[in-house]
Amino acid sequence: MADHITIRKAEGTWTVRAGGAVLGESQNALELSEGDYPSVIYFPRDDIAMAFLDQTDKVTHCPHKGDATYFSVVTKSQTLENTVWSYEAPKDGVARIKDHLAFYTSENIAVEKI
Repeated sequence: MADHITIRKAEGTWTVRAGGAVLGESQNALELSEGDYPSVIYFPRDDIAMAFLDQTDKVTHCPHKGDATYFSVVTKSQTLENTVWSYEAPKDGVARIKDHLAFYTSENIAVEKI
């Protein structure tokens, strides 16, 4: 793993909401810290209502984590494009985030410890 990346169990229970709907709640989330960036909470896929997510064609590459695939969140009132990402085949040093999803927070998406 890159020296500037740390992955640990996120303490407590975490939730993610979009458009007023709860997309997921987890006591098994991971917290990834990377250098000076804000920490990111990664939710296990099993704890997310995948029916709200549509995979898109967007792919980005991180030299430390690998290729990220993206999903849009579909709510009753809107589609939030490419607001979720996942590393389907992460590099060995960050393998713990496989089968996990992370969310860009905004006025429409909230990731909170409850």
